[in-house]
Amino acid sequence: MSIGVSTSAPVSPTSGTSVSMPAFSFVDYVVFVLLLVLSLAIGLYHACRGWGRHTVGELLMANRKMGCLPVALSLLATFQSAVAILGVPSEIYRFGTQYWFLGCCYFLGLLIPAHIFIPVFYRLHLTSAYEYLELRFNKAVRVCGTVTFIFQMVIYMGVVLYAPSLALNAVTGFDLWLSVLALGIVCTIYTALGGLKAVIWTDVFQTVVMFLGQLAVITVGSAKVGGLGHVWAVASQHGRISGFELNPDPFVRHTFWTLAIGGVFMMLSLYGVNQAQVQRYLSSRTEKAAVLSCYAVFPFQQVSLCVGSLIGLVMFTYYQEYPMSIQQAQAAPDQFVLYFVMDILKGLPGLPGLFIACLFSGSLSTISSAFNSLATVTMEDLIRPWFPEFSEARAIMLSRGLAFGYGLLCLGMAYISSQMGPVLQAAISIFGMVGGPLLGLFCLGMFFPCANPPGAIVGLLSGLVMAFWIGIGSIVTSMGSSMPPSSTNGSNFSLPTNLTVATATTLMPLTTVSKPTGLRRFYSLSYLWYSAHNSTTVIVVGLIVSLLTGRMRGRSLNPATIYPVLPKLLALLPLSWQKRLHCRSYGQDHLVDTGVFPEKPRNGVLGDSSDKEPMALDDTAYQGSSSTCILQETSL
Repeated sequence: MSIGVSTSAPVSPTSGTSVSMPAFSFVDYVVFVLLLVLSLAIGLYHACRGWGRHTVGELLMANRKMGCLPVALSLLATFQSAVAILGVPSEIYRFGTQYWFLGCCYFLGLLIPAHIFIPVFYRLHLTSAYEYLELRFNKAVRVCGTVTFIFQMVIYMGVVLYAPSLALNAVTGFDLWLSVLALGIVCTIYTALGGLKAVIWTDVFQTVVMFLGQLAVITVGSAKVGGLGHVWAVASQHGRISGFELNPDPFVRHTFWTLAIGGVFMMLSLYGVNQAQVQRYLSSRTEKAAVLSCYAVFPFQQVSLCVGSLIGLVMFTYYQEYPMSIQQAQAAPDQFVLYFVMDILKGLPGLPGLFIACLFSGSLSTISSAFNSLATVTMEDLIRPWFPEFSEARAIMLSRGLAFGYGLLCLGMAYISSQMGPVLQAAISIFGMVGGPLLGLFCLGMFFPCANPPGAIVGLLSGLVMAFWIGIGSIVTSMGSSMPPSSTNGSNFSLPTNLTVATATTLMPLTTVSKPTGLRRFYSLSYLWYSAHNSTTVIVVGLIVSLLTGRMRGRSLNPATIYPVLPKLLALLPLSWQKRLHCRSYGQDHLVDTGVFPEKPRNGVLGDSSDKEPMALDDTAYQGSSSTCILQETSL
């Protein structure tokens, strides 16, 4: 999404000269208000239901009784923001369908969380994902991870509220601050009062609205240009249908490898370790339901990507027959879809309002998830460890107060966003920059038993420094370049603004026509490799520091926090291969004897009580290691 939005009035594509601001009808406003009213009603219903009998567990974790389907739709809605709804069609319109290959990363990007991260988190019975960091390392690492996440989300949530409202205001004249205040206040009320259960069920409703709005645009748009067959033919004729771009160069913005492999790390940072998603997994009634909800996201993500791509192709075909006016062509790319919607849906009362409801459903789902996850990590990671004596009633009141507080902070950040100008691009990019180092921190703890707390902290700081160095350097270099972006998919249509849309709504600059050298070359790394590069930095630096500082010597290691990668991989080999590799099964006693895991604690208590509260473990925490296969020459 580009933030250098133009506030010039749109022009009818057929006129080319007269200026007219598309106006909403009364029916359109009714549809938009209905979205807000129904979202608020769902939240208030869950708030009033059982009022006075609510617990902190119900408010923050929906009592861990949510079903598979609502959790899956909520997982989809959380990062299917208004930025993506506006950005994906614009990406396809400008550069062709190469971006569609991002769908290839969805399989591994969801399979790995389903079989690695979810089982570990769920069996530890966590509320905050960052509780894991204390169980694996210590309290200092937990606080570092929590503060990093809070910084990431606070910067982002104001932008995701303000930017779509600004684009809508520029195209339709819809009052800017009315929409910002309406969305912010409604979202704050139903999130604070209704808790996670209200957020999940409003996400379900808003997901349906998002799909209905997008389908309306595809249906009406394709009918006006002669059908989807004609759309495909025109797109092929003009080079908008992309094939496999197998260039392995990581500095090329979009290639098959960049999208299919680099995108996996981006997906892992979102669906593997992000608190907003982990909280939904942990709200499932069983571990199996949590895993199934992760599986169920896959087809929904594919459908969502295809719908966005189709809108982009229909929009391209429409403007081939009815060319944009000069003012429309010079507008920011995130306004293209809104111009297109107002062009094709004018004269159809209610449908423009439906799409605006679709747009703001994306904003509501993302912002409510941010409020709820921020309130949860603040309560569980920063307050409860220091004030464990809080009564249930006071804890509930404080949790709701935190959600209200973050809601007000979001409105404040929206105002700050309106004053930031070009710096706003960097604010959006921070969301993507921070995800990679956090992913690396969790992988360091989960896959490398030798990693220790000093290694984790130094690794995280190194990853963040690397992320901001490349990210900010890339943005500054892009802002200082006066050359227009080039197309990687045969496009000869260039615009003065930059847009790169990912599922995570990460904004990064496009590459330029001239091949950069030196640091400029380093800064031109494709944004989809950012998560992979930064998470790898955390792991490498963390392992080096851990080895230099004595590994885990003298520290207790909770076996439930480790995922045995090597034994799991070896167990997949045929038995004959395992014998050739000198593998054999080892029980828990062998793991204790070799020092890979500490001795199973008496009374189910593990850990140093002087460092943190002891955690109760049951036998399921040790089942994963009872029949593992370990190389005789290699320790975990």
